[in-house]
Amino acid sequence: MSRIGKKPVELINGVSASVSGQTIEVKGPKGTRSFTATDDVTLTIDEGSIKVTPRGTSKRARQQWGMARSMVENLVTGVTAGFKKELEIQGVGYRAAMNGNILKLSLGYSHEVNFAVPDGVTVTSPKNTEIIVEGIDQQLVGQVAANIREWRKPEPYKGKGIRYKGEFVFRKEGKKK
Repeated sequence: MSRIGKKPVELINGVSASVSGQTIEVKGPKGTRSFTATDDVTLTIDEGSIKVTPRGTSKRARQQWGMARSMVENLVTGVTAGFKKELEIQGVGYRAAMNGNILKLSLGYSHEVNFAVPDGVTVTSPKNTEIIVEGIDQQLVGQVAANIREWRKPEPYKGKGIRYKGEFVFRKEGKKK
């Protein structure tokens, strides 16, 4: 039995949900999100909570049970609190600045990197060494943060690059004479 799947997802005040077939749509103060579950699970709404139950005892049904419940919980979290990833830039001359819908990154290349921010995500740069990615879709927020980090991953010798806030970068010792 799935320990995650057994728990119902509570609907917080200001959040409404509707199920039509295998698709659930959740509306909240930050927006609307929907998720289509596989045919291996059943979605039901009763008394201010959403329940996910498997339709059989097959391995696939049990796998989809916990995953579908987690996806529904992410919908509710996204439309109420939203998701946020914080990046920090370390390195001499490395900086970031927002210019309209384009994030301009100076990362030691011969040119500036212009990163176009996709719809559904808000990117801000409160300091020139910080980038904050926010949105209601957890997957999209994480993907945008990963795409920004991909331009200059932290290197192990000096630690220069773009890293997640609080990320530990294993440092290596340089050459010895």
